Amino acid sequence: MNASGEHPRHAVALVPPHHNTYLETPMHFFAPRKALAALMAAGLAALAPAAEAAFPSRPITLVVPFAPGGGTDSIARDIAKNMGERLGQPVVVDNRGGAGGAIGAAAVAKAPADGHTLLFATSTFITNAAVESRLPYDPLKDFAPVAMIGRGPLLLVASREVGATSVPQLVAAARARPQGLNYCSAGNGSINHLAGEMFRQRAGLELTHVPFKGSGPATVELLAGRVDLFFATVPTILSQVREGRVPLLAVTSARRSPLFPDTPTVAEAGLPGFEVGTWWGVLAPSRTPAPVIDALHRAINEAAAAEPVPGRLEHEGASALRLTPAAFGEELRKELALWRGIAARSGLRPQ
Repeated sequence: MNASGEHPRHAVALVPPHHNTYLETPMHFFAPRKALAALMAAGLAALAPAAEAAFPSRPITLVVPFAPGGGTDSIARDIAKNMGERLGQPVVVDNRGGAGGAIGAAAVAKAPADGHTLLFATSTFITNAAVESRLPYDPLKDFAPVAMIGRGPLLLVASREVGATSVPQLVAAARARPQGLNYCSAGNGSINHLAGEMFRQRAGLELTHVPFKGSGPATVELLAGRVDLFFATVPTILSQVREGRVPLLAVTSARRSPLFPDTPTVAEAGLPGFEVGTWWGVLAPSRTPAPVIDALHRAINEAAAAEPVPGRLEHEGASALRLTPAAFGEELRKELALWRGIAARSGLRPQ
């Protein structure tokens, strides 16, 4: 035994003599392995920030699930241009309309979760899911919320043939007709559709839904007097209201619209708690890495704060928002629960 109490010679005797050098100086044996492990760890640590900093590594595709040329498409293109300037890569708008937005949403849900394919969503993303159970995606599980950029009201307008210029007059007209009134929408599962269903339930009226393939045909039929009511988005009906071609009865937001400060909300007009809005936001495929979501969130909010986006939102009677991804996700969950309840009480069936 040496001064430290060790028995080195017993250990040496257990192996062939040519191993003695390594056992008597064990650090010589382990040092190469430890050095290699340290080098590998250092390399991985260096690679992680580099991989994170590499985003985006190529152009980003922003899928707009509607045809080109509408208000949503215009906002998306402004956002895309501003985003590209901030991220250093082009952001290309890809219009994939059809099936109430489901075709475009399905494409994004199946895309690689790397942040290079995004969905420019509106409120119809949720309302469509509330009435359609056979979608090829789950609106909550298959998407990662990135940013909600704005929210605006709908405008309750009526055909001139109805003879109503206020919500009380509208309710009286509906109750005076045995068959009630009808209302149009941009299609089954659209925000116009479920806003009308909510109004029907809250007011206790007989209202028949008349769906069209888009807001354009619905507006034509309203102006012709072949349908009675329309819960229209601001860009859809703004010019007709300003030209006096249809009377504006109320706005569906919680507060009056700056565009029409003398027009009451539906809640003020006799249906307390009635609040419906349309919104714009960006979603990514689920499992997109958190650092990528954070980078996109910053870029989208900066893009939404730069002209011409604020001016366009203001023109459409909308308010800008800066929700965190978590807060945006909570809004999606709340709205899906709300609209599924409205759909269930209306007896709506999956299309």
